[in-house]
Amino acid sequence: MPKRDFTMPVAELAQMLARQAEAVCRHYLPAGRREGRYWLVGDVHNTPGRSLFVRLSGGSTGKGAAGRWQDAAEGTHGDLLDLIRERCGVTDFRDVAEEARRFLGLAGSESAPAAVSIDPAPNNTDDTEAMEAQVQRSARRLFAKAQSLPGTLGDAYLRRRGITSVTLSDISSGALRFHPRCFYRATPDAVREAWPAMIAAVTDLDGTITGVHRTWLDPDGFDPIRLGKAPVETPRRALGHLLGHAVRFGPANGLDVLAAGEGIETMLSLRCVLPAMPMAAALSAGHLAALLLPADLRRLYIARDADSAGDRAVASVTERAIAAGIEVLVLSPRLGDFNDDLRELGIAELRANLRGQIAPEDVARFMNPS
Repeated sequence: MPKRDFTMPVAELAQMLARQAEAVCRHYLPAGRREGRYWLVGDVHNTPGRSLFVRLSGGSTGKGAAGRWQDAAEGTHGDLLDLIRERCGVTDFRDVAEEARRFLGLAGSESAPAAVSIDPAPNNTDDTEAMEAQVQRSARRLFAKAQSLPGTLGDAYLRRRGITSVTLSDISSGALRFHPRCFYRATPDAVREAWPAMIAAVTDLDGTITGVHRTWLDPDGFDPIRLGKAPVETPRRALGHLLGHAVRFGPANGLDVLAAGEGIETMLSLRCVLPAMPMAAALSAGHLAALLLPADLRRLYIARDADSAGDRAVASVTERAIAAGIEVLVLSPRLGDFNDDLRELGIAELRANLRGQIAPEDVARFMNPS
């Protein structure tokens, strides 16, 4: 048996793992899944979810390198050696390095498994930036090809979820559109299908579209289980650059008050009661935790989803906002989220619940009294 070698530089070992980043993720984080250039999972402990992002392609070093990861809910980050350390619960680097070598087939044991073979990741930063720009252009093209929302299946989908025509008329020419035949693949090698979809623009603080979010819809009716979403494995997906950005209802910048939360339907439900308040849907708990806040903001309302991921996101955003001198008020639903409240309890109950959680001056300024 060859002698075990502990002399390999750490950077070389990390780069060997990065060249097989997707294989590493499939082995250590099997509860996640690939979406575009990233592997998404709940956290380093392999919890299902979307808070942790592992870059599957990129440069060989630096922030955008392949293998770099960030947990947007926890604020932690690192390379694949750090991920292996956290996943395996070891603290001694010799043990981390040994586990990495075992995965790579370098541990000197005849029984050590060979690493899964995948195509090498691009190691040129310019290539990565070009790829990101191309994805963003694709997102903008899709949004440009989509049609106005009123009178479409997307309009009907939101109405069936209790979101009113007043709200729809307010936002129909802005953040949301409809595409009658938006392509969908269950996996990268699956047959491409076409389903109707609601298309939402993801924008930065300057209003520039950085990505889109697609909600594929069922053309055959409103199923009470799927709530109108198409009968596919993942009826919601994003395309483009999302981290820090959001689907926005109302202006993006120059704000003194903002309400932010996870889902589009959640924030539109709030907008039924608070039609004049600017709002941002970050699309997931992890993205909410990383949301960039306007420079002039003085009060932030966080629309909390009633689950552990929502709680972690609220804690992360609250900490950042307070550090920036922003007042934070957390809005809590009575059920799972504010769209559940709207559908199950009705708009009068939703209004009464929110009235007790919003600053009195904002009730007068933003709340629809009827």
